[in-house]
Amino acid sequence: MSAKNTDTTRTSLVPRRRLLLLLGVAGLAGLAGVLALRTPVGPAPEGVPKGFVLNDAPRPMPEVQFTDGDGRPRTLADFHGKVVVLNVWATWCLPCRKEMPTLDRLQAVLGGDSFEVVALSVDRQGAEAVKAFYSEIGVRHLAVHVDASGRALSALAALGLPTTILIDAEGRELGRLMGPAEWDAPDMVAFLRSIVEREGERVAVSGNKEDSP
Repeated sequence: MSAKNTDTTRTSLVPRRRLLLLLGVAGLAGLAGVLALRTPVGPAPEGVPKGFVLNDAPRPMPEVQFTDGDGRPRTLADFHGKVVVLNVWATWCLPCRKEMPTLDRLQAVLGGDSFEVVALSVDRQGAEAVKAFYSEIGVRHLAVHVDASGRALSALAALGLPTTILIDAEGRELGRLMGPAEWDAPDMVAFLRSIVEREGERVAVSGNKEDSP
């Protein structure tokens, strides 16, 4: 091949390389745009405490069985009609131990006919371990609930401890928070109170519809 033909070939390859490079950059930019659209950005919805992830729509809850402090069988259905903060924890979990007093104070503030904190221990030692811990730290408002089998962890898809699930008055999951939180913080109490009020209004409206001819 002559030097002239070689130079011509090299010259023709330059635009092709540039074109491929531009196409590659454009492709990466497009991919980045798609990822940006699919990745949530920006702050959480107003009023939702940091770390709380709410579902787009309420989700059915699995059947979870446990026992109370007297060894009697219980299920989440026993709390139907209440907004429930279901906290899955254990006495050997240090973050759980730290947040437990705040859950106790939350129950003291909001607990009643429309709201309850259900602290569900997965301690293998059973209710006695929980009672001893409650006595040690001065918990006075939380009832003892235990799943010594630990089956609740997989049933609730709890990837770690503590895991807290917010449940509406019909027993459906509204959202969850992974890890510890200050449950008696003003923003948390205000948020949960708003959920209780909203659920009360929704239940009242549903009741009126059922009563109407």
